[in-house]
Amino acid sequence: MTKLETEMLKGTLEGIILASLAGRPAYGYEITARLREQGFSDIAEGTIYALLVRIEKRGLVDVAKVPSEKGPPRKVHSLNAQGREYLEEFWRTWSFLTERLEQLREGGA
Repeated sequence: MTKLETEMLKGTLEGIILASLAGRPAYGYEITARLREQGFSDIAEGTIYALLVRIEKRGLVDVAKVPSEKGPPRKVHSLNAQGREYLEEFWRTWSFLTERLEQLREGGA
């Protein structure tokens, strides 16, 4: 991953995680695997866990501990009403920015 990709991803990764949770609840490793399947292959699992803690502290997700056959209980995250509201704002902002960037790329500044 280039430095530019890393920097641009930093600003959007919270929204990307919330978008992943919009489909269905998941635990950290599961979210990482989903994102890697969708082409975010260089994302470190530790980065996802750190962001999940931050998202949880901000009240954007609900967390349930679910028993695991392979070890300690897993923290399954699900998007709550506040998280859905934040995600809608994220997508509005994303649309605004991408439209403006396309205008700039096409020389319509």
